[in-house]
Amino acid sequence: MNARFLPALSLLATLACTAGGGGGGSVGPPQTEDQKTLYALGLIVGRNLGAFGLSPQDLEYVKKGIADQVQGKTTDVKIEEYGPKVQALQRTRATARAEQEKVRGAAGLEKAAKEPGAQKEKSGLVFIPMKEGTGEKPLATDRVKVHYHGTLENGTVFDSSVQRGQPAEFDLNQVIACWTEGVQKLKVGGKAKLVCPSSIAYGDFGRPPTIPGGATLTFEVELIGIVKGGAGAPMVSPVMPGRSMPPVPPRPPGPPGPPKKN
Repeated sequence: MNARFLPALSLLATLACTAGGGGGGSVGPPQTEDQKTLYALGLIVGRNLGAFGLSPQDLEYVKKGIADQVQGKTTDVKIEEYGPKVQALQRTRATARAEQEKVRGAAGLEKAAKEPGAQKEKSGLVFIPMKEGTGEKPLATDRVKVHYHGTLENGTVFDSSVQRGQPAEFDLNQVIACWTEGVQKLKVGGKAKLVCPSSIAYGDFGRPPTIPGGATLTFEVELIGIVKGGAGAPMVSPVMPGRSMPPVPPRPPGPPGPPKKN
């Protein structure tokens, strides 16, 4: 089994052991600090398993597997046989969900391309000017300072330096391809909407739990300035996500920051 699943499965086993062997009935809201911490552990597990798109029935099989293993019962399947199939199941389900997202995203891209002034590039990027700048344009090798606001197709905000009230700085060649291409089209002081298909954003795996695989993303980006001599300097923005980051235990709560490529 791929090592990227081990943290999630280890946490599942830990949760089952700590909770008293599994198989028990439902519990009420957590009251004590230990109960709240265990509940948080469950949230971590759920976040890690989000890529599987588990139905309520699927989840019951997962819980049964945990309980049988922890309690030393005879298991219904051999882990040596079915354990290696876990990653394939994850890929299959992630791909199916990504294809559904791409269908929805294609409609959004088509609509965006019809907006006044919209420019559709060969990469699939739809660039929609919002405010003309008066300064110079950055190169891909430049470090830039921007304000941005990112939303999903349904309008959900997944990241926004505007809401945080703090501009972000980053090297333009260290972000997703959509940004590298789109921000280079802006002059300092300018603002545009970048509508990004998943192929130049976060791909089929997305950035769980905030960005689904295959998702088309919309960013409103304002280029505040070009940081001369700043390439390679420490990031000013918060933690930056990877384009196709596999499920891992989540970092402490906080905004993901500007989108980063692998």
